[in-house]
Order: sequence, then structure tokens, then C-alpha cells
Amino acid sequence: MPGHRGRFWRDVGRSGADRGRGVRNRPGDGMTNTVLFVDDDDDLRRASAQTLSLAGYDVRAVDSGAAAVREVDAGFDGIIISDIRMPGMDGLELLQQVIARDPDMPVILISGHIDVPTAMGALRTGAYDVLEKPYSNEQLVAAVERALERRRLIAENRQLRQAAPVDDAGPLVGHSPAIVQLRRTIAQIGPIGVDVLIQGETGTGKGLVAEMLHAASRRRGPLVTIDCGAMPAGLVEAELFGNVADAVPGSRMPRTGRLEQGNRGTIFLDDIDALSDSMQLAVQRVLERREVMPVGAIAGRSIDLRVVSASSLDLETLAKAGQFRLSLFYRLNSVTLRLPPLRERREDIAPLFRRFVLQAAARLGVTPPKLEARAFRHLEKHDWPGNVRELMRFAENFVLGLGDHDLGASASAGPTDLKSRLDAFETELIEEALGEAAGDVTRACAALGLPRKTFYYRLQKLGIDPASFRG
Repeated sequence: MPGHRGRFWRDVGRSGADRGRGVRNRPGDGMTNTVLFVDDDDDLRRASAQTLSLAGYDVRAVDSGAAAVREVDAGFDGIIISDIRMPGMDGLELLQQVIARDPDMPVILISGHIDVPTAMGALRTGAYDVLEKPYSNEQLVAAVERALERRRLIAENRQLRQAAPVDDAGPLVGHSPAIVQLRRTIAQIGPIGVDVLIQGETGTGKGLVAEMLHAASRRRGPLVTIDCGAMPAGLVEAELFGNVADAVPGSRMPRTGRLEQGNRGTIFLDDIDALSDSMQLAVQRVLERREVMPVGAIAGRSIDLRVVSASSLDLETLAKAGQFRLSLFYRLNSVTLRLPPLRERREDIAPLFRRFVLQAAARLGVTPPKLEARAFRHLEKHDWPGNVRELMRFAENFVLGLGDHDLGASASAGPTDLKSRLDAFETELIEEALGEAAGDVTRACAALGLPRKTFYYRLQKLGIDPASFRG
């Protein structure tokens, strides 16, 4: 057929599988876009398989749920479209069989006789989508493309978790010269145990670097993070150094301080510039003597720890201006790591955003939205004053469908009548559960049998506020 090189479709009826070879690959993704179409209606099966084959997909068509299970057991690694009403194993039973074998395999169910409760049950069981018959060719192709994109992103997410490329190992993502050098430096100084000062704007990932330094060290103790700007003013000393019994009002029992909790491990002093001058001096003495003096104690306790400190301000400038102890700055400044803001490494924005989208989708249990090249161009134009933290929050909102929807691919069609009815039915169920639970999310989740993260995602999507159901 002109314009369709290598694409053909043949029906072998009820004795075997219908296969189309119009493989639609994306450059560099290495994945075959394979669709398994399951329906006992010969005419519909042939027509739908031909539509998908001509659209560029590798189509396998079978006439029963049992045949589909055999395909999956033989190593099928695509998506499945199945009629619900079939003799023998119906589509819902097939869905359960597939999920038991591969929970991440998208299954689209089709039916001309589906009601809202059945559709809701199918989606809760794990169906990716539900299509009503009759459906247009455009609706079929759009549903398949969305499901295959999810399959691709799930596979990529697995690769991100399992693979550790030499030039992008670990969680510090990016190929900019500054980030490449930062990874190398962390690998070099991590095992040495030298104290480190991390400087960078808010949201650049100072805590992440501290975690990487600790992970690369040979220390068996814990990483203890201390937010120096968040400790109660009157309890900073006891918080850091601990106290003996009755030494602090309201504390009859002895308490181990945060610094001692990091013994044989790493202490991360975040926002160290927030410490008062007296506490800066006390911390300096700990660094010099490697011992802590709990409040009320008469003798110090030796500790073995590595100190990683961080500030979003230039400590040297503060020290020279008399706003930070110069002696402590020199003590902290054995090695200084500078984290560049995102605006100085725009080439890292796209891989970071893609990573955050995949992570958010996996965490929330939702399908990652489709991304296009123009989305990344849009992201790279923004200065991101909140840096990596701001980009991460933006990615999470994008996955939830909040904020700027223009980043995703344009929708090919508006919501179907079934989708509208499903949303309305689900809203009614959730509101009824929240009403009976007086706005208690835990009780509502239990009543509906939904995981908490899924429940919160549905609340966001449907615009339901649990607080409105409370007293």
C-alpha cells in the first residue's frame, strides 16, 4: 500500500492471532509499540486491528481472554485492548489475570453495554481506560497512544531506578559542566571524611549533596540533619548538646543532643548562619575538640563525626562584615562546594523536570502526562528563583493537572460522555463518604477502599475539599 512501507494486516480468525506489522517506533526509545486487541466479534476485531496497523502500531489480535493470557505468558510487552463481554473469560477476568502477571501493563476495556458502576469497578481494579462502543478511529488511536506513552515512561522510570550511568550516577541529575564537576568532587572527597561547607541559593539541593557525601563516606553512623534556623531560641543549646536530668526546665530525664546522635556518622548543619554568636562559638569548640558538653554536665563526651554545613548566604562576606564568626568560617571551610542556581545551568532543566515528573507520577500512582519538546523550551526560559525545589513542585503540580496545562500535549478530543458520568459518579461517592466520616480522610479512605495517596489525587482532580465536611 503506497505510503505505508512494511505495513500489512491479516486475519487468521479464531484459530490464531491477527498481526499487523506497522511498527511505530520513536527515535532512540528502542521500544516496539505493540497492541494486543482482544474481541470475539470478528468484524470489529479486524477493523480495529487494521485501523491501528495503518496508524503505525504492531497489532496482535486474538478472539478470547484465554488466548490473550497465553500471549502475555509468552512475553508480550505492550498494551492490551479487550472487550468486556466475551464468552469464557470476560474482559474483567482478563484484566485481573494481566495485573497478576504485570501490574504496570495498561489494559483498555471496551464495551457497548457498560454502566457507570461497572466502569468504576474496572478502573479501581486497575484498568487504564474504558471506551464505549461505538468509538471513532481517532478515539481508539488516541487512547492507544496515551497508554503506550505510559508504558514507555514506566519502563524509563525503571531504568532510572536501576541504571547508574557513569556520567550521571545517583540523584544529582545534569550534564552541565558545573554539575559534572560537582559529582566528581563528591566522589573524590566523600570517602576522605574532611569537613565540607556547601554554599548555594535556596532550593539548589544542598541537603541532597550532604546525603551524597554521607553515602560516599566510610562512616557507619547516621546522617543527622539539624536545621539551625528552626530550633526554638531558648532550647538551642539543649537541642544541640543534650542535657543531664533536671538541667532544663520541663525535662526530668537526660537527653542526648543532636550532635551526639551523629556520633560515628555525619552532622549536617543546614542554615548555619542562623546560629547566634554564642552558639557559633560553642559549635566551633565542638569542631576543634570533637567533644560535646551537655547542659548541666561536668565533663565532656568524646564524639567522632564529620561536619557538613550549608548556607544560602556567602559566609565569607558575612564573616568579613562581622555578621558571622570568622574563626568558625575558617574552621568550616576545609572544602567548599558551590551549587549553581538553575538559571546558570539551563541545559539541566529538561532532564531534571523529566525525572521529577516520573517520580511524582510513580509516587502518586497516576499516569505521567505526555511531554513535548516545546514544553522543555518553555521551562528553560524561566529563571526558577526557587531553583530545583521550585521545579520539583512545578513537576508535581503538572502531574496532578494543576497549573500550566500548555506544557503537555494537546488533547486530541474532549471528555466523552462516559468520562463525565464517571467523574460525577465518583464525586458523589467521595462526597458521601466524607459526609459520613465528617471530613475524616482516614475513615473515608477506609470506607471506599482506596489508598490514601490515590484518594488525595482524586480530591485534587475533582476539586473536593474535605474541610467543608467537618463540623
